[in-house]
Amino acid sequence: MTLLPKALLLVAALGLAACNNPDRYKGADGAGGMNNGAGTGGINTNGLGDPSNPRSIAYFNQSVGDRVLFPVDQSTLTPEARGVLAGQASWLATNGDYAIIIEGHADEKGTREYNLALGARRAASVQDFLISQGVAPSRMRTISYGKERPIEVCSDEGCYSKNRRAVTVLSMGAGA
Repeated sequence: MTLLPKALLLVAALGLAACNNPDRYKGADGAGGMNNGAGTGGINTNGLGDPSNPRSIAYFNQSVGDRVLFPVDQSTLTPEARGVLAGQASWLATNGDYAIIIEGHADEKGTREYNLALGARRAASVQDFLISQGVAPSRMRTISYGKERPIEVCSDEGCYSKNRRAVTVLSMGAGA
């Protein structure tokens, strides 16, 4: 009888391990696909994790800025967001070996379907702005997570506002 609970635990652990996708960004950040734009995960190949290296992912995330925030139920870029994205476009212009994934996110209010659509509009808004700044569309793809990947979970505006975002995630290989 003690073998059955152990076997079930092993199956559950293997099942969860199968859900992890470490190549989500083709090894660019080493975060096992759970980056959410929060920074590098420890890989330091050719300075990718060095925040003092202007060509690094860590530098992009910390100095240029990897995310923009949105008002409630909006996908229109704020002036502050446009400033961050102009910096991203400039950085991408001088670092042509990177491709990007633009993640659209929403707060936990509203239905799953509504928030997935809102996240998609936010990601598209960022993509459109970057294209207008000269970033090639072939270097970008978008994905919406809606409310599925919050940065913070609580029931106040401070948390909600951080979750209404678009995150630009770098990956090596602009042709990828």
